[in-house]
Amino acid sequence: MARILIAEDEDALRALCARALASEGHEVKSACDGSEALDLLAGEQGRFDLLLTDIRMPLMDGIALALAAARDFPDLTILLMTGYADQRERAHGLDAIIHDVIAKPFTVGVLRATINEALAVRARF
Repeated sequence: MARILIAEDEDALRALCARALASEGHEVKSACDGSEALDLLAGEQGRFDLLLTDIRMPLMDGIALALAAARDFPDLTILLMTGYADQRERAHGLDAIIHDVIAKPFTVGVLRATINEALAVRARF
């Protein structure tokens, strides 16, 4: 299965995503903001298959994280998530580095399906 890094500042949502993905057999690490996630990526030398990050977070938002992660680890698949329409608009310019944007709120089924689809695309390359 895949190694997934989750960056989400809401504790309950971060835990829900981690449990849902771990129950599918994925190895999951999580961070409470973009800065912590970038530190984890660097510490693991980018050895993750997928980064799932909220766009709106303190310290370093998900877009800054996605830009830094794509620069340092170009093979990393990146999914953004947001509940804000204006944040979703900001992500449109990132089509070259992100796979998709998941709209909050979402169900566990939607999360799993989106993750599995992103990983399937990654496996083809």
